Amino acid sequence: MDRNELHRMIRVDQAGEFGATRIYAGQLAVMGDRGPQSAEIRHMAQQEEVHRARFDEVLAKRGVRPTALHPFWSAAGYALGAGTALLGPEAAMACTAAVEEEIDRHYSQQLDRLAETGAEPELADMIAEFREEEREHRDAALAHGAENAPAYPLLAGAIRLGCRLAIKVSERI
Repeated sequence: MDRNELHRMIRVDQAGEFGATRIYAGQLAVMGDRGPQSAEIRHMAQQEEVHRARFDEVLAKRGVRPTALHPFWSAAGYALGAGTALLGPEAAMACTAAVEEEIDRHYSQQLDRLAETGAEPELADMIAEFREEEREHRDAALAHGAENAPAYPLLAGAIRLGCRLAIKVSERI
């Protein structure tokens, strides 16, 4: 694995974790502390803050430039979170389920690549740990009614597509 590939990997992961913190901030701004979904979102948001902070450390330690799109991801993540929460708690959970499904896929691809090259065992361990927590988030969102959101297949599909595009763009910019 060359330096550029490794930097793209770290850059996009840090951007993704940052985006997740913004999604949850938007959801909590709308939902407040009402209902079991809010408590679950608050818990997931705390874990995402830890993920982001750890990727911030990796970024700094390795001299990886962050994505230039941070201001955009900040606004877009917050808007996605607030917008889905405005549709109701099930839509907020649908957002989480969709995002985490894509992050699971993305982290799994990265772990396959790291295993293939035998590179960066510490990074691989961190990504594997975070992937398990992201899977827990997806499962919790489904347990809290994500699939009951209005137009769930359409909503989830659109969010998943947006995530895939965000990943591709953040790797490069």
